[in-house]
Amino acid sequence: METATSTPGAAPAILRALFAAALAAATPEGKFAGRLPAPPKGRTLVVGAGKAAARMARAFEAEWDRPCTGLVITRYGHGCPTRSIEVVEAGHPVPDAAGLSATRRLLDIARSAGADDLVVCLISGGASALLTAPAPGLTLADKQALNTALLRSGAPIGVMNTVRKAVSAVKGGRLAAAIAPARCVTYLISDVPGDDPAVIGSGPTVPRPSDPEAVLALLGAYGIAADDRLAAAIRANARLTAPPVAPTEAALHLIATPFMALQAAAAQAQALGIAPVILGDAIEGEARAAGTVLAGIARAAAAHGQPAAAPCVLLSGGETTVRVTGRGRGGRNSEFLLALTLALEGLPADGPAILALAADTDGIDGSADNAGAWSDSRTLARAQALGLDPRRHLADNDAYGLFATLDQLVVTGPTLTNVNDFRAILVLPRAT
Repeated sequence: METATSTPGAAPAILRALFAAALAAATPEGKFAGRLPAPPKGRTLVVGAGKAAARMARAFEAEWDRPCTGLVITRYGHGCPTRSIEVVEAGHPVPDAAGLSATRRLLDIARSAGADDLVVCLISGGASALLTAPAPGLTLADKQALNTALLRSGAPIGVMNTVRKAVSAVKGGRLAAAIAPARCVTYLISDVPGDDPAVIGSGPTVPRPSDPEAVLALLGAYGIAADDRLAAAIRANARLTAPPVAPTEAALHLIATPFMALQAAAAQAQALGIAPVILGDAIEGEARAAGTVLAGIARAAAAHGQPAAAPCVLLSGGETTVRVTGRGRGGRNSEFLLALTLALEGLPADGPAILALAADTDGIDGSADNAGAWSDSRTLARAQALGLDPRRHLADNDAYGLFATLDQLVVTGPTLTNVNDFRAILVLPRAT
């Protein structure tokens, strides 16, 4: 039977089709059906933050047949029209004054809720930076400096969010404390390995106490200095009045996750006659190290038919990290892809071809204007023909520059959702 893999030139299109399927599964539209709470006697207030917050607000409005008002905060350029819920755009990944002002307004709305009201909280990846209220004793400038240091340190998202909770007056269940005594229901789009609601967006409605000494130890482990003032603020914030008891399972709803996106891509691959293998939805670690490891698995598929024979696609998600030492412009997905491409150098010309795509599902790889990039068996030769040194680009954290020159960036613009990294490595039975 002829499949899409019969046409070598279709290979990049296949990768993009798999990415599109993953994105479609990560959208909030239609995800509130069957999960809506009982209507309140009083008002319905909506608050939230994240890269998907505006789209989540619009989707909630479409399915909630009663009046509602509120405010959600999203990244610049990630807004969309809503009927009655206000959308405010602010800075990400480093918080800014717009986020600080919007968070104060959001907390005012939360504190206004009474016992007869319902507060719907919409949280997605990016909320940790967008929902910003410094703990007592700290300033916005302190949080900006800490966020920048965390981003450059290579710390995984779980560590970053643990620290962010420790220096926040709104995260770690403190938003839930502001909402009480009103009923609170939270809808989440996960961007974290493991889908822990206490980690997504640093858990603003999910109380989980943090040990201040453990937080300070984490900072030290990643080479981030904590002066006496920061250490005192972290310790004092941990001693503040504890948030309310943890929400019941019925009050938390995961409406999109990395694994759901990978399952959708796998179904699309099967429809194209390609065997999908989901390697995992929670892969972490250095982006270039992950690229080297997954290249080894792709080589095994090409040479030995394991874990699947060509045509097959190796799918994975999660969130890798980059410890920035160079001066280049390149996100973690582009860096992963360049490392993988280099590790695949020297494949037999008459053997199976390996192509790959790595992209962030929010449409922004790091702070650049691309979602990620794609590569094939010709990428290194094309780079060298143009006088580019791929290894030097990798050493300088400049995968973006290389793939931009080759016109192999994946550019989607903001997708208004976020289930983190998407990686597809396509192994075809004929060279392309």
